[in-house]
Amino acid sequence: MKYVVREKMFAVGDDYWVEDEHGRRAFYVDGKVLRIRDTLEIQDAEGNEVAVIHQKLLSLRDAMTIERGGQTLVTVKKKRLAFLREVFRAELASGEELEIRGDLIDKEYDIEYEGGGAPAEGRGRLARISRRWFTLRDSYAVDVEREDADAGMLLAIAVCVDHIVAKEHDSD
Repeated sequence: MKYVVREKMFAVGDDYWVEDEHGRRAFYVDGKVLRIRDTLEIQDAEGNEVAVIHQKLLSLRDAMTIERGGQTLVTVKKKRLAFLREVFRAELASGEELEIRGDLIDKEYDIEYEGGGAPAEGRGRLARISRRWFTLRDSYAVDVEREDADAGMLLAIAVCVDHIVAKEHDSD
């Protein structure tokens, strides 16, 4: 299932609907204002909380956490020793790790289990983030490739990566 994301939606205070590939409203992103740290809440179409994204305040590198029901699900941060390209790591509460690699600035990257592995083993690519399906420069797709994947969490990871990358490049 593909979800259409508008690139400029990630400023705190911005609210936006993410639509599925059929144009139906799938997720609502609510940028919370008047908070000490950047906070975004993602809700499903019925208004149920899917994820709350916070920027980590005390961190050597930019990092963001994704919570659900008050529990931290994922911490997203830049991988330390990535020599050729920017690579991010998503550390799941279960102890597993996802790797986010590709062209993060131009929105052509994958979210996959670290170390890859065959999809039959429960490993491999979970989602592909891409602009290539759109003529509008401010849109990109989050293509969730596996039916058993948590689409809300993968969308939240893409939001975190986009937010951190934009913040790094704005400060340059």
